[in-house]
Amino acid sequence: MIVRPLCVLALVVSGLALSPAHADRPAAAPAPAPAAARYVPPARHVFVINIENKGYDETWGGDSAAPYLATTLRKKGVLLNHYYGTAHNSQPNYVAQISGQGPNPDMQSDCQSYSTFARTGTVAPGQALGTGCVFPADVPTLPGQLSRHGLTWKGYMDDMQKPCQHPQRDTMDPTQHATAEHNYAVRHNPFVYFRSITDRATYCKHHVVGLGRLRHDLRRVSTTPNLVYITPDLCHDGHDAPCADGRPGGLATVNSWMRTWVPRLLKSPAFRKNGVLVITADESDGPQEDATACCGPATSANSPMPGILGPGGGKIGALVISKYVAPRTWSTTPYNHYSLLGSIEEIFGLTKLGYARDEGVDTFGLDVYNSGWNR
Repeated sequence: MIVRPLCVLALVVSGLALSPAHADRPAAAPAPAPAAARYVPPARHVFVINIENKGYDETWGGDSAAPYLATTLRKKGVLLNHYYGTAHNSQPNYVAQISGQGPNPDMQSDCQSYSTFARTGTVAPGQALGTGCVFPADVPTLPGQLSRHGLTWKGYMDDMQKPCQHPQRDTMDPTQHATAEHNYAVRHNPFVYFRSITDRATYCKHHVVGLGRLRHDLRRVSTTPNLVYITPDLCHDGHDAPCADGRPGGLATVNSWMRTWVPRLLKSPAFRKNGVLVITADESDGPQEDATACCGPATSANSPMPGILGPGGGKIGALVISKYVAPRTWSTTPYNHYSLLGSIEEIFGLTKLGYARDEGVDTFGLDVYNSGWNR
């Protein structure tokens, strides 16, 4: 096993100026992607599921209200018991996972207004300075990287009424609160906060789709995207309790949703062939409960306190299931959402974006890919 150093809290900020005519393309030619390290498995499909606002002990403890997740699924993989959110509230954690961008105050307020990001500059590493929520088309993203390298991706959004659903820019977000009819939350769909995706309507509608589409796409390896990013709705992700339609919500409803959807992922040809599934939460219960951080920047380019009352989004944990992972194991290495982004980029041979490049951010090593697959 590779010994990984403990993450160090550090502020390093920078940016890339990009041309609108080349969305998601750096102005300067990027450095060639490094050769895959020996600890990176030959995975070709990564599945990511986020639940909402759940601290480590609540989700993974012995009295968890989600026993299918905390016991049945946990036995199948490695539990990362020092995995942390990067911010409060929800929205910037999702954005971190697909871009490496840190939060600003608008994002920390969950983008009540679907406001255009007004950029005032860029600073290292790859951070857009400014206010607002919907990033300019030249801010790089993981989806843009995948598309440019001939790889596929889709965001599967539970209860989204139409593909690429989002408000008009600079209007209030009507999905901040669930109703009995609709539980989709735009703020939990990171893809629609990047104009490199939303300004290309056909591209966005093809890639940001309803969860029901996943049943079809899982049938064959060829129809399963390289990145499958799944966001349950405000009831199924445990955010609401009770739910707007009267269901219990919380981890009890998370448990039911997991029982339905996770077996479909694990039985799919793509997962069985070379898949990795990561299940985590966006953040802990809230900044008043836990705003701790493990690694990477102690602040962000646009906010002195990413966790509002502290440096991070709290301890949440993550479970990784794969044939490259030994069941019933643990990793105590500190990780966060920037680590997840960097780990996905390593799997697909991509350069690291934003705070995934921070010297204090580790990516998954043989403590996670620990099944002896590379012997």
